[in-house]
Amino acid sequence: MKIAISHRSALVLACLALLLGAPPALGASCPAAPFVHFAEPGQLPNLGELKLQLIDYKCFGGYDRDVAKALAEARVHVETRASAVPNPAIVLDIDETSLSNWTEILADDFGYIPDGECSSLPNGPCGDRAWELSAQAPALAPTLALFNAAKARGVAIFFITGRSGDEALRAATEKNLRAAGYEGWTELVMRPAGSHTASAADYKAPERAKIATRFTIIANIGDQKSDLDGGYAERSFRVPNPFYYIP
Repeated sequence: MKIAISHRSALVLACLALLLGAPPALGASCPAAPFVHFAEPGQLPNLGELKLQLIDYKCFGGYDRDVAKALAEARVHVETRASAVPNPAIVLDIDETSLSNWTEILADDFGYIPDGECSSLPNGPCGDRAWELSAQAPALAPTLALFNAAKARGVAIFFITGRSGDEALRAATEKNLRAAGYEGWTELVMRPAGSHTASAADYKAPERAKIATRFTIIANIGDQKSDLDGGYAERSFRVPNPFYYIP
């Protein structure tokens, strides 16, 4: 148990260094591979060990490489199809697709805290609404590059997010997107305040259908299967997100 705690602390420090722009210092304080044991055959993995693996995946570059790979494929498709169809458009999810909430995720130890303050970062707890209202989530760089490449080719860009569309959260989300470098999108679609569907797909697919009456959606990009289910796009591209699940 002491080894796991020590290693998690080292990885957290490495992640904080990455957030501040410094590379991880591999060595005694931040080992290149986690001291994590996999479950015995026939046993489910231990939750604490899974969290350590996720931290390692994020802090030591595996996550960033996989995100870049998925977005590079999407960018090739968008650049190829932009001039080949009438009124081309792309649809982007926001959280863990366009903006990264890693600071909140790490502070909450992979839990979900909907309400409460978020005033002690990098320590938790960090309430989700307070985090979104703070408008400080950074862009996923490969998604921002895709956004700019699409915009340069005259492609309409829609954000469809599961975030609540109440007035305060809409203003904060627009502010965050612009601060992260997303300028010149066509429309930001947010879930009506107080609404609920069994799956995010039940809300997002009908919104794409509305867009498809005016545009040819050449790509739909998200981090959850429910971001992509339901059609109304030539192709769908999924950005990796092992940190949480949205049905």
